[in-house]
Amino acid sequence: MTYEMRIAHEQIFGPILPIFPYGTINDAIDYVNERPRPLALYYFGADDAARRQVLDRTTSGNVTVNGTIMHVGQDDLPFGGVGESGMGKYHGIEGFRTLSHPKGIYTQGRWNAADLLHAPFGKRADRVLGFFLR
Repeated sequence: MTYEMRIAHEQIFGPILPIFPYGTINDAIDYVNERPRPLALYYFGADDAARRQVLDRTTSGNVTVNGTIMHVGQDDLPFGGVGESGMGKYHGIEGFRTLSHPKGIYTQGRWNAADLLHAPFGKRADRVLGFFLR
């Protein structure tokens, strides 16, 4: 497969796994980093140092090591993309946070001590400040 092929420029949600040859692990990392962020990244290999390099030096959605697509089925892993491949996460608590829109509501009580800090300051403010500053 070559980068000139149309399929190399598409996000694939089907039974096709493009495989691009590379010379060194740095070549593979450069290839990934020169393109839009992938929704998922799959690393195959037993070399722990190379795997760590790929994980440390690339940015993507989820990663599956020595397999494909299984990260999507893990309820406790957040799933989502980065940049052009999408933003946000779903699954688990991250999905709840992404898909929820909490609204903070504060209701000021009848007595508001902060009113004492607003000008004009009167005798009551002078007494309160005097109490705290003695």
